Amino acid sequence: MNNSAKKITVSILGASGYSGAMALRILLRHPDVTVGKVFGTTAVGEKVHNLYPSLRGLTDMVYEEYASDKVADSEFIFLALPAGHAMNVVPEILESGKKVIDLSGDFRLKDPGLYKEYYKGDHSALSLLDSAIYGMPEINRKAIASTSLLSNPGCYPTSAIIPLAPLLKNNLIEPDDISISSLSGVSGAGRKSSVDLSFAEVDGSVKAYKVGDHQHIPEIESILSGEAKKDVTVNFVPHLLPAVRGIYTTTFTTPRKNVTSAQIEDAFHNAYADEPFVRHLGKQVPELKSVVGSNFIDIGWKLDKRTGKLIIFSAIDNLVKGAAGQAVQNMNIMSGFDEREGLL
Repeated sequence: MNNSAKKITVSILGASGYSGAMALRILLRHPDVTVGKVFGTTAVGEKVHNLYPSLRGLTDMVYEEYASDKVADSEFIFLALPAGHAMNVVPEILESGKKVIDLSGDFRLKDPGLYKEYYKGDHSALSLLDSAIYGMPEINRKAIASTSLLSNPGCYPTSAIIPLAPLLKNNLIEPDDISISSLSGVSGAGRKSSVDLSFAEVDGSVKAYKVGDHQHIPEIESILSGEAKKDVTVNFVPHLLPAVRGIYTTTFTTPRKNVTSAQIEDAFHNAYADEPFVRHLGKQVPELKSVVGSNFIDIGWKLDKRTGKLIIFSAIDNLVKGAAGQAVQNMNIMSGFDEREGLL
């Protein structure tokens, strides 16, 4: 619960996009939050409920053009901006004493060389890279509680890292033999995606994209390497799914010699039995429809005796646990609120 009776005020930059709008939807129902301002450069002057009719009756807010003086009363700023934009405003926001939750990839990678390689641009806030905390509560809760600059994980990495982390941490699988196949709904591409990522093009089909050079590859590898305390390499292939929301990930791994089903089960149980948004299903295979609209990640697994492979399944909502929901979960931790507030 909130340790004080005081509400916090939160403003959102990029609130006209899917992730920003989802953050707004969650924050509007959060009992300890007042939403200050919403900003959207392509929707300035437009009422929120005209862009998102489902919010009609919940808010009469209007999208504004961002200026730092407009967020003077906000303790938290959510940034739901395209990659390469957050880094331009974060230094000024932090200097004003506010806390930042960045939903883009601008502060997920500590190595500016990797950022340039995968995000195709130079980083303009190098001095902040080391101080940014990776916001995955299941592995980083203590550091999250004390940070002012929170880098929210990517959607694909969330679906891959949470299932793999306890296995690597307990040395149960080979760190150089991990293949991840993920399928995402088209909302993951954002509101202003290209024609080939639109639902009209994807409907009735499934296709892989950005094979071998997706920007989430170094994020997955760097976080898992930290958990394993050794270098981890992965094959990662994302696919577009003919659905609006959700990510379904199947991961193929090689167990280390003599690893048993009981050890795998214990690793998951010990890591996640008390986690409020991780549902470990054991050998039951999760379904996408069970998580869409929620902040849960469902995890299942099977040890294939014929091939010797450990196959892990996970399902999340890409806009909630994969973006805005996890961001609010992090905000709750940073504010001393009940972690589940606004998310159940």
